[in-house]
Amino acid sequence: MRRSILLLTLLAAALWAAPCFAQSRAQLGPLCTTETTPADQMISACTKIVGLKVFSGEKLATIYFWRAVGWNKKGNYAQVIADATEAIRLHPGVAIYNLRGSAYYDKGEYDIAISDFNDALRMGPPSGIIFHNRGNAYRSKGDYARAIADYDAAIKAGPKSAFSYQNRGGCKQALGDLDGALADINEAIRIDPSLPQPLINRGVIWRAKGDIDRAISDITEAIRLAKAKAPANIMTPPGSVLISAYTQRGLAYEAKGDRERARQDYAAVLEGQASDAASKASQATARVRLSLLQDAAVAPPKAAAAPAREQAGPGAAPPAQTAEPAAPAAAPAAQAQAATSRRVALVIGNGTYAHVKALPNPPNDARAIAKCLREIGFTVSEGLDLDRDAMQKTIRDFLREATRAQIAVVYYAGHGVQIDGRNYLVPVDIEFKAGGRVTDAMVDMDTIMAGLDDQIRTNILILDACRNNPMAPQVASAGPSRGVEAGAGLAAPASLGSGSTLGAGTLIAFATAPGQVALDGEGANSPFSAALSRHVGTPGLEVQQMLTRVRAEVVAATKGKQVPWSNSSLLGEVYLAEK
Repeated sequence: MRRSILLLTLLAAALWAAPCFAQSRAQLGPLCTTETTPADQMISACTKIVGLKVFSGEKLATIYFWRAVGWNKKGNYAQVIADATEAIRLHPGVAIYNLRGSAYYDKGEYDIAISDFNDALRMGPPSGIIFHNRGNAYRSKGDYARAIADYDAAIKAGPKSAFSYQNRGGCKQALGDLDGALADINEAIRIDPSLPQPLINRGVIWRAKGDIDRAISDITEAIRLAKAKAPANIMTPPGSVLISAYTQRGLAYEAKGDRERARQDYAAVLEGQASDAASKASQATARVRLSLLQDAAVAPPKAAAAPAREQAGPGAAPPAQTAEPAAPAAAPAAQAQAATSRRVALVIGNGTYAHVKALPNPPNDARAIAKCLREIGFTVSEGLDLDRDAMQKTIRDFLREATRAQIAVVYYAGHGVQIDGRNYLVPVDIEFKAGGRVTDAMVDMDTIMAGLDDQIRTNILILDACRNNPMAPQVASAGPSRGVEAGAGLAAPASLGSGSTLGAGTLIAFATAPGQVALDGEGANSPFSAALSRHVGTPGLEVQQMLTRVRAEVVAATKGKQVPWSNSSLLGEVYLAEK
């Protein structure tokens, strides 16, 4: 779980023991200053006390603090920060810095959160709780060495902290140390077997190890515990644990092939109240996965798939998924382990546009990249010049296959646009009509990312697309470029793999820098795809080093007019072509 922010012990040490607060407690009112008070009642009581204008200094700071706790229960982190900031102005305290840092953490502003936790540690005395919270912020930044060091300090100060063992295990899992992660999670469960989150984490580890039945068993017990009592930590939004649990069990049921139970779990995720970013991202993943399962339920039975064939022409049917050869029967754990070691890729090249500027090279680029990926062991789904229906079907078929993969690569060449901060891929039948919703005619990249979001998979997305906005007055750009028209370009994703995951991570590579146009090229391939095809199959070349070589070649070939760019949350080295 992203949010394991410990608070109650700190409150007792920093506020309840304060003489002026203890003497005034009866006057301040139990509704405002009792942690078990429902959020709305707490906020209302504290607001009325502030309105009396009878308190100042430390006493008034305490009221603002407790009102911030009420806002935190509701997930309104802007109000938490506002009230905590006022409390700090009136009378700084360790607990108040901790609470504000926790709110910044929940907003994803990790550097500011770390600064607040640093201030809390400087005020002292050193607290295992603050080390734990700062470790959470470092973990969310992907700085796992510092996170583990902080969790070590937290465990030294409080060796019975199940949360610190749980989160340190999450860091080890993210770094690929599944055995070390399992040891820490087991210790968290031993310390407090009533906590559901360590069981969810252990379920994910079992799934990564290929033991699907043990994964389902652990997460089922976590769901029972989460339903039996409220979260042990008041900083945990209600429902977030269940959302995480149902998402992870749904993924486990999918891996096992039990689609009906997976559907039920994803439906339960969508019924939950998501107030934090991780829960909202989990719901996005569940929505896509549920849609894919529902499509599969109504689709007619298919014969064994033939190897993918190249297709051309607007509206061409999507290619068949390359079939895996039949394998001898194996034990369930061995089957699951084989399933999670698969390497799959989706390659789409759209160039023959009917109503906007056609691009000659994307189909050539897609063929070249698909060939390279097959040569290094990827099972490739390939589609050329796809209309919207064919494009959606190809993508959805791929997302179903990717649930059993360890590495998934998506490559797209063609027109791409940004609208309202979201990126869209453009099918060949796109037509801009006055008064129409242009996004309805395109494919949302967020849907692909949500469908791939999983703790045990590495995702590599490569977009050789323009970075232009279709809402500008001029629809078609001039010159041999991959721009629908001049504009602001594609948006960098705000977060990568942020839903249910602190897993293997995601990398998105763009053919050009923000605000620039990716050239289609004068030859048979675009400058970016030509360079990519020369390096993607190099044995033992780590993926980010590979992209550095591609960037250098593109800059040289275009005389600096095009500079490829990437955004990564990868947690370790990834090799597309094995050593």
